[in-house]
Amino acid sequence: MPASPSEVRADRADRADNVLALARLASRRGAVREMLGWLTRRTGGPAMLVGDTGRVLAGPGGEHDPAVARPVADAAADAAVELHRRGAPSAVLGGGEGPPVHLIALDTDPRTYLAVIGPDDPHCGMLLADAARTLALCWRLEQAERARRRIESAEEHSREAVLHLLMVGSVPAAQRIAGALRPALPAVVQMYVIECPQPRRREIARRIDREAGGAAWIVPCPVRPNHVLALVPPETTPPAAGTDRATASDDPHPPLPASLDLLIVRLVPECRVGVSAAVALRDTPTAYEQAIHALAVARNAPERRAGFGGDVDVTVLAGPEGYLWASELLAPCLRYAPARRADPGPQELLGTLGSWLSFGGAASRHLKIHRNTLAARLRHLDELLGVEVSRSLAAQSAAWLALRLHTAPQAAAARAQAPPGPTATLDTVLGTPAAGTWARAQLRPLEAARPTAGVETVRTWLRADARLPAAAVALGISPPGARKRLTRAEDVLGRSLLTAPSAKYELWLAMRALGSL
Repeated sequence: MPASPSEVRADRADRADNVLALARLASRRGAVREMLGWLTRRTGGPAMLVGDTGRVLAGPGGEHDPAVARPVADAAADAAVELHRRGAPSAVLGGGEGPPVHLIALDTDPRTYLAVIGPDDPHCGMLLADAARTLALCWRLEQAERARRRIESAEEHSREAVLHLLMVGSVPAAQRIAGALRPALPAVVQMYVIECPQPRRREIARRIDREAGGAAWIVPCPVRPNHVLALVPPETTPPAAGTDRATASDDPHPPLPASLDLLIVRLVPECRVGVSAAVALRDTPTAYEQAIHALAVARNAPERRAGFGGDVDVTVLAGPEGYLWASELLAPCLRYAPARRADPGPQELLGTLGSWLSFGGAASRHLKIHRNTLAARLRHLDELLGVEVSRSLAAQSAAWLALRLHTAPQAAAARAQAPPGPTATLDTVLGTPAAGTWARAQLRPLEAARPTAGVETVRTWLRADARLPAAAVALGISPPGARKRLTRAEDVLGRSLLTAPSAKYELWLAMRALGSL
């Protein structure tokens, strides 16, 4: 019996309501999940998306929906595989021992099917046909967004790998990878360390990249979750008016906007920016350290930015005897032969030591190892070196200097020129006139500062192995008070003390050289 006009009008109105409901759901976040949930409630049967191989791709609870029972998922999977084999766009399959499965193919590649198990709605076929068009569009959008995030993550990890290679001295390998990813790495660079709110880090990185015109090598810091690192060519004058943009984009090192750091803090007021001096690409670790020191000043500066104005070169401390001393101190690590193939070798142990001295407990993120693995390696280093590097600031300072001297470009030639004689000691290395000149230059800003930010505050902190609670007790003040004094000392020195990488090793060595510890 044909439907009456009133029934036809009701069906049309009902269909229009369904289409409008689907359109509203399509504009929501997680549109596919929302529409499948609506279809489940509307039809009375579980709704899901199934691939042509039978894999359930999405359900009312999202991808790999645990709310979809295994028998139901299996029924939908079998039906989708059968429909794909037939090459049909839609069908109702099953209905024997199990409930019927309504399927309709979405306009996607690879083929995806909308499936509803045992629906109670008599108009299910028309409803699924209407839903399939909107679902196909939303599914393609969600898949494109997933692909974009995967590509973004892969590029981020590749850029992080380039930075890691630069930090460990593998410059040619870093240049090869960077040349493929673009931009190519310049021969002379400045490092920007940008401190910003962690939830906005990627957004801020993209904004800086856009303002820098693609000339900056920008990496979310793998160690500090609220830092963005930017490796850029030294600032140059922007292109003259009328310069063809297409031509400028072909330049592997396009000019940066003048005062990029000022531009960053103006665009994103929450940021603080530390900028290194211009250094050769092979000195990227030095540039990072300089930028961290500058950032310590920028945190309290009204401009919210600062450039590095000091000197972190400690190779002036040592002649041939110093380089030989460094090799002898590190010799147990250099001669170490791991008992098992999977155990870290000499270079990996020295890399762990250098990372820990720079980043402390955050070295586990830098090295991509578990914190328990880091702790085990530090205990092993204590045993090899015969000192408690993990606890004693004196041992840490000596190891820090030894690593700097051992990896210096002139170290090998200097060791070959060292005259035979008794083994040098740290006091011998620090007892030269050059070391005295260097030490006085390190401490001069503190000597000119007020007592609460001067030499005595820093000396007390160093004597307490750079531990804030013990230093506060020795100073007779509270830990927050001691932190405030050290923060003032950071401003006076223009160096970072409380945040790694810290200048505590240089200051300990300077005071040891002058006999004031």
